[in-house]
Amino acid sequence: MSAERAPARHVLILGGTTEARRLAEELARETSYRVTTSLAGRVSSPVLPPGETRIGGFGGVAGLAGWIAGHGVTHVVDATHPFAERMSFHASGAEALTGVPLLALRRPGWTPGPGDDWTFADSLADAAAVLPRLGARVFLTTGRMGLHVFAHLTDTWFLVRSVDPPAAPVPPRLEVLLARGPFGLAEERELLARHRIDVLVTKDSGGDATSPKLTAAREAGIPVLVVRRPAVPEHVEQAGSVEAVMDWLRQD
Repeated sequence: MSAERAPARHVLILGGTTEARRLAEELARETSYRVTTSLAGRVSSPVLPPGETRIGGFGGVAGLAGWIAGHGVTHVVDATHPFAERMSFHASGAEALTGVPLLALRRPGWTPGPGDDWTFADSLADAAAVLPRLGARVFLTTGRMGLHVFAHLTDTWFLVRSVDPPAAPVPPRLEVLLARGPFGLAEERELLARHRIDVLVTKDSGGDATSPKLTAAREAGIPVLVVRRPAVPEHVEQAGSVEAVMDWLRQD
């Protein structure tokens, strides 16, 4: 008689990042894992990763804990965007309620190098306060959800690039490019030159996928206004790469 096959481990990926997709692709190659990726639903037509997907919120800590318990989840990986701090705290709370192990996949942040002219802000509101003294033609890459914070800057011209059109309120002098990344260095160089950008605003997202804009700004001598990352649960075990997450999963 053949031995019974062990049930697949069910990994819930709290996704929305390049690393989350890469992790889902890695897990899909191995039959010992069942993978579900949860997406927030902020993009109307997301590129879905392999495996199962769910879209939308869980309803707070209790809702996430209930979903984990009800769907036989054995491992949770928080691979959300570094600025999705609410979900990171919910994931930490759900781990406390369920006992299901949690690992946070957190890409390293960016650091300025030789030739960079960076100014740091602690929030979008702080960035909006500092921005007028740094430039007048802004490439704003902080996401369409926070544009209302800059809506009072009537003398500043903004270029925003997003997958979906932003909703009001927005700055009055605004041009929107509807496009889906990643974008290469040549594209970023051309965009900054064509629109005569004199300041770049970005969140400290980290990683390589969106870093070409920083290189293009450095080459052009354009200052960069960087919004620092918000606080996240520090007691949660962390990994800095997809490979490290796979090693963590294989330990069980």
